[in-house]
Amino acid sequence: MSAGADKTKDERPFWLAVVASPMTMRLACLGAIMLFWELAPRMEWVSPVMLSTLSSTVMIGFANIDVFLANLGVTLGSLLLALVIALGGGAVVGVLLGSIHPLRNTLLPIMSSIYAVPLVVIYPVFTAWVGIGVESKILFGGVYGFFPMLLATAAGIRTVDAQYMLAARSMGATRIQMIVHIMLPAALPSVISGVRIGGALTAIGVIVAEMMAATAGIGFLITQNRTMFNTAEVYFGVLLVVVLAGTIDWLISVSERRAADWYPQKVKAI
Repeated sequence: MSAGADKTKDERPFWLAVVASPMTMRLACLGAIMLFWELAPRMEWVSPVMLSTLSSTVMIGFANIDVFLANLGVTLGSLLLALVIALGGGAVVGVLLGSIHPLRNTLLPIMSSIYAVPLVVIYPVFTAWVGIGVESKILFGGVYGFFPMLLATAAGIRTVDAQYMLAARSMGATRIQMIVHIMLPAALPSVISGVRIGGALTAIGVIVAEMMAATAGIGFLITQNRTMFNTAEVYFGVLLVVVLAGTIDWLISVSERRAADWYPQKVKAI
């Protein structure tokens, strides 16, 4: 039965295998979106004031590429610093809360409750603390991605087999050695999940902060052009945000694949 199924699969025409491949389907979906984007305003299915054509968006965007690249650089710089706060700080605090029993029982429920609060509503507090500028959006983006990273890391630490910890203690391992050589390798899948969610939310936090109250950045540029009804410039800014988000997701996916190759070897060594 299985051999027959494998034979049928192998005997599929090459063109059918190519058409049915996931990459082809992704490209087809992308092409359909781009075609609709171009035709919808041109055929007046959607008002050009609400949606500019793809071709005009790209042409006008590249005509002002210097302005967009300068603001993209501001956004990237803020995002990198916010990621350090979110992912680095979340991982460290998550390890502490996950490995220390009194802290876990006391603080982890509080952190979970804070994560359930939509942090956008308290962004004015950040601007009151540090003002309107780079500092507020870095802080807001970092806090936005901090909690999912913390909770995912703590959850992963809690799943570590107690027998590993007992064996390490019996061999005289220190707390740091147990964290580095046992807890983190065993919790790696949860940590990677936290990096994916935390990284995405950090990017969202930085862009939203720029759109709400900032003097530079892609989010600021989108809001500025929206208020002036520069539709093409708005959508070109959105395209840059999509490219930025896709790049972050690709980098995390590459890291995830490499971690997946390393994880079984490390766990086996434990």
